[in-house]
Amino acid sequence: MQFRRKRRTQVDIGLIPMIDVLLVLLFFFMVATTFRHHSELKINLPEAQGSDATEQAKTINLYVDAKGTYALAGDDNQFHELVNQNLDGLKAALAQTAGESRLLPFIISADGKAPHQAVVSALDVANQLGFHHITFAINRPEK
Repeated sequence: MQFRRKRRTQVDIGLIPMIDVLLVLLFFFMVATTFRHHSELKINLPEAQGSDATEQAKTINLYVDAKGTYALAGDDNQFHELVNQNLDGLKAALAQTAGESRLLPFIISADGKAPHQAVVSALDVANQLGFHHITFAINRPEK
């Protein structure tokens, strides 16, 4: 008896279809992760309930109203609107108010409806002038 082995057909693994499937899966996961991040953006802003800060003899108070106009508090604790509302005018007014001392506390009192750009510009000017103690004034929620 003659036993012949059957010829097996050679199995080829097609790389091109496998690469196509992997690219489709990669694309699917990339798109799915970008949708996931948008659904997680639920922001609850914090409320401040800490103790009052100790008040120093002199502070620099910058006010930003709902229109984005700047005003500085003078020695009489009354705020005076800046004549020149651009960034150069704000920089000059802050430099004149602070004098040589950059260690004074810098308090930004911004209206809740103030443009975000106005507040960020004020922070940028304060950073350019070298202020290190920058805080924001807030209202405490009533109990």
